[in-house]
Amino acid sequence: MTSPAAAVITRFAPSPTGHLHIGGGRTALFSWAYARRHGGTFLLRVEDTDQKRSSEAASRGILEDLAWLGIDWDEGPAFNRENPDGSTTTLGGDPRTVGPFYQSDRREVYDPFVYWLLERDLAYPAFDTPESLTAMRQQAEKEKRTFAYRRASGYDRDAALARMKAGEPCPIRFKMPAEPVRFRDEVLGEITVSSDELDDFVIRKADGYPTYHFAVVIDDELMGTTHIMRGQEHLNNTPRHVALMRVLKHANGTPFRIPKFAHLTVIANQDNSKMSKRDRDKAARAKCRELGIKTAPDVHAKAAGHTLAAFDAVAPADFEKWLGDKTRQLETHALEDLASVIGIDLPEIAVDDFRRSGYLPESVLNYVSLLGWNPGEKDAEGKDLERFDTAYLIEKFDFDRVGKSASKFDRAKLVAFNQDAIARLTDDEFLTRWAAWARRDDRETLDRIGIERVKLIVGAIKGRCKTLKDVRAVVSFAMVDDDGYEFNPKDVEKHLKADGGSGLATLAALATKLEALPAFDVQSIDALLDGHAAESGLGMGKIAQPLRVATTGGSVSPPLGATLAILGRPSTLARIRRCVGHAAG
Repeated sequence: MTSPAAAVITRFAPSPTGHLHIGGGRTALFSWAYARRHGGTFLLRVEDTDQKRSSEAASRGILEDLAWLGIDWDEGPAFNRENPDGSTTTLGGDPRTVGPFYQSDRREVYDPFVYWLLERDLAYPAFDTPESLTAMRQQAEKEKRTFAYRRASGYDRDAALARMKAGEPCPIRFKMPAEPVRFRDEVLGEITVSSDELDDFVIRKADGYPTYHFAVVIDDELMGTTHIMRGQEHLNNTPRHVALMRVLKHANGTPFRIPKFAHLTVIANQDNSKMSKRDRDKAARAKCRELGIKTAPDVHAKAAGHTLAAFDAVAPADFEKWLGDKTRQLETHALEDLASVIGIDLPEIAVDDFRRSGYLPESVLNYVSLLGWNPGEKDAEGKDLERFDTAYLIEKFDFDRVGKSASKFDRAKLVAFNQDAIARLTDDEFLTRWAAWARRDDRETLDRIGIERVKLIVGAIKGRCKTLKDVRAVVSFAMVDDDGYEFNPKDVEKHLKADGGSGLATLAALATKLEALPAFDVQSIDALLDGHAAESGLGMGKIAQPLRVATTGGSVSPPLGATLAILGRPSTLARIRRCVGHAAG
């Protein structure tokens, strides 16, 4: 089924081999924004024909990643997105009846087109052995030319078709026309590729599943896709797809359309290397070498109480192979277990990495939209406009502002975007967003501290957070038992023992007042401390710092009223008593 010619239909078609790369997130964002700007349809299709690498868990992970970003699809797999307030929104469905949207469920759709090509000698069965293919490649290498498979001049078509019809497994190859392929790219301009650079590529594998190259062409036609945005790494695939589109026809003789293509710039690291999921393993591997870690027992020797359940699921022999092989990757949670032991922050690469690190989706979308595109406008200070919401992106996005060169991912800039976005939240909004994040990614803090205790000091916490993950660090003093933290010796000397132990005397006086305080909340505690400062004639520093050392172990904490309120009266008094005993001893 195709759509009216005037309708804009964009699509995002990921392969479910893991969580969505941030580059894929940008492709989805631009495709979504273009469709929204033109009142069109944004479609999601899961390209899972690679049975060895695809998984149902990865498919769901990609849907979750897109839903978290706020990129909603009009057509595609139905999915219930959970909102921060606990409600759900249903995404996707099939209003035009162009599904199913998983390619593995569409085999009966592809086969008629395969046979249509076979009947017209536009495709053919190939029975080359692995050895013969290797020999062809070696010969091309010897002759210093690029290997491009072509049907041999002595090919017996009738015999090959007979073998195929008899049930002998074989791949089906497309017979590439002996002419250049030309197409226009909305970003890169006119593209011409010589036929010498294009091979007779496989369109259906020996197992009966279509290849990516074939399925994507059939699906884009049947789903009515008018604009295809994808990364520049796919540019070499496009001539093959265009060649197929130009020969394929429907059963009624209607030719396939040629969608508009836009190939997006590569996203690079600051050192110009491509931003890859392997970067996380690379960073952990380098740290292991630095620390002299060569075996799984070496990791356990440094564990110091870290939980290693996911890491322990990795066979020791596989871990050692991983250490020596830069192409291997550890499972996400196993890698994070290892990172916690070796003391390294893994670089965020996939959308889910940024989610687990506590970034707000609107910050990620805002920053990622600037990777390869800019609105070409100035802000009130005359600088390039960079801070905007998705409504602005939808209004302004078009291909004429998409760049051609690689974009560098600046994590410091993203952090700044996110910190500003957090600062703009109301206290209630921040609490809701943090609680929703923590239910999934920091249950320990949520369960140990609780929403009500965090609510007591949300105003103090928010200003100290660059990401939602920082809440844990800000309240870390309350995450330990009352006797489970160390006292900083320098702070004890400076704030408790100096001046003849004046800090200890202050603690004793405050303990008595805190114990009698009717309401143990932020306002009441702050009022008590202000009153004690006025009565004693001491500066607030002489009062606050002894209390900080006593209750947190050091001289840095959130505002004191918030610090004591989140601890609660019993823990506050117990910590003061412990500190006095420690300093006196």
